Amino acid sequence: MDERKKNILHAIIQDYVATAEPVGSRIIARKYNLGVSSATIRNEMADLEEMGFIEQPHTSSGRVPSDKGYRFYVDFLMKKMEISPPEEQFIYGQLKENIQHMEDLFKKTSDTLSQLTNYIALAMGPLVSETTVQQIQLLPMQNNKVLLMIISDKGIVDNGVINFSGNYDKETLAIVSEILSCKLKGYRLRDISKTVLQEIYYELADYKKLVSLVLEFMDEALKVSDKAKVYIGGMLNILNQPEFKDIETLRSLLSLMEEQTILRQLLKETSSESGLTISIGGENKYRGIHNCSIITATYKMGGKVIGTVGILGPTRMVYPKAATTLEFVSKCLSDILEGHNK
Repeated sequence: MDERKKNILHAIIQDYVATAEPVGSRIIARKYNLGVSSATIRNEMADLEEMGFIEQPHTSSGRVPSDKGYRFYVDFLMKKMEISPPEEQFIYGQLKENIQHMEDLFKKTSDTLSQLTNYIALAMGPLVSETTVQQIQLLPMQNNKVLLMIISDKGIVDNGVINFSGNYDKETLAIVSEILSCKLKGYRLRDISKTVLQEIYYELADYKKLVSLVLEFMDEALKVSDKAKVYIGGMLNILNQPEFKDIETLRSLLSLMEEQTILRQLLKETSSESGLTISIGGENKYRGIHNCSIITATYKMGGKVIGTVGILGPTRMVYPKAATTLEFVSKCLSDILEGHNK
């Protein structure tokens, strides 16, 4: 593609992203100082359309970028933006604020990303199966209930409330907690076998009812330990995008957002260990987001990729801003996790 066509394509994308209105040659000639006439721009736009980089909506004489056009823009025309020092401070401050557990961190990450970009933000936590048990805690609650907490090396807490027919005092729960912690500390969740759980059961035979329910809960936790949770922020942002005024289009997207399995797969398929990845429109596998783009970046702990964060919005996305913000947030997340792990 020659420089003139590149400049015209860049102008069309820039204008369409800003206005959500099809772009005509007169608009390009008037708003962008390209040094050529409206007639010349019109001829170049006809060539760009024939090449598949722009297309004409049925109801307009103007043109809009195609998925191929956006791809060319992202790969060859997009200029990298810089995060300002105040923005850096804001992001670090948001992610570090009142973070007690990993769940808090990923909720905050998705909320912050959506706030900064005005798109849907996705943050996939690390695989629970890769975490190592540090402590088991049993805490008494009212009405014959006990709170069980599994605390890992990465701060992830799996917890649940267990109902009993009788009361257990703090001392009994402390004894059982200590034995469970001693037996399971250092195990990765995925490596805890039924044999190990059975050994614990025999050692704590004096507390059969309590231990049976605790081990039953842990067995259920192990069954889902290989499924990382995806935290979603900014779902309402999509309502501000004209592309989703159509009810069926919106319904398809919202249905997909409710499926954790699909979201995990989506983030895995569109991410790369090498860095930032941008998947545009029809490049996405799932029909519900064929008119969307998703940008993903991975975060690390100990030099190893352990999860993915992403931004999902219309193909008419402000790619430079979204990509730069996501890249910086993923770096912050890695820095915080490294600090948390020391």
